[in-house]
Amino acid sequence: MTQIAEAARPATFYEALQTQRWDDHRFYHHSRLNQSLHFVSAISFLVAYVYLFVDPVVSAFLGWGVSMLTRQSGHFFFEPKGFDREAGVTHEYKEQIKVGYNLSRKYVLMAAWAATTLIPWATPTLFGIYPAYEGWYGYCHHVAVLWIATGVVAVLLRTTFLMVTVEPRHGLVWLTKILTDPFHDAKIYWKSPFKLLRGERLDPMTDWPAPLVRL
Repeated sequence: MTQIAEAARPATFYEALQTQRWDDHRFYHHSRLNQSLHFVSAISFLVAYVYLFVDPVVSAFLGWGVSMLTRQSGHFFFEPKGFDREAGVTHEYKEQIKVGYNLSRKYVLMAAWAATTLIPWATPTLFGIYPAYEGWYGYCHHVAVLWIATGVVAVLLRTTFLMVTVEPRHGLVWLTKILTDPFHDAKIYWKSPFKLLRGERLDPMTDWPAPLVRL
């Protein structure tokens, strides 16, 4: 993380945000299929944001069951893992400098998410927080609470880690990026499904200008 802090200190919060967004795009979103899945994920997350105030169960199942599965499937299965000719770095280097959750941390996060589905079976009251669930909707409600809590804890833990090990603004920039990723991904990846259908398997990384400050 010291490498990140010393390599670039953008003058403004917005410049720092754009730098993180650019590095995320150029390092981790070469595959048009991955980009297309991120577009699906972004739309699902935006709907989940709305449903968070309407029905948390629907929101949680959209956010994790659709958005996160499509998003992480793109990274796990379709994104190239070899040497990145465009960026001139190895996959191992990308994993080392990843600001947010790299693949290793994502495996842990997704395993923790899957494990939460078993907790209501062990404690139907969620440790006394709620009445014991009844029926499938009650079970899904308890699972939804755990999924939302898992997401909040995962984001706050990483934000705090970056604030402590790098600098406070670095963590807050990443937090802002994570919360606004659905809007940004929908904006930059909406053309990816059409390009994929035209046979373009990888993004040449020429249609989105880099910010003034780069890692």
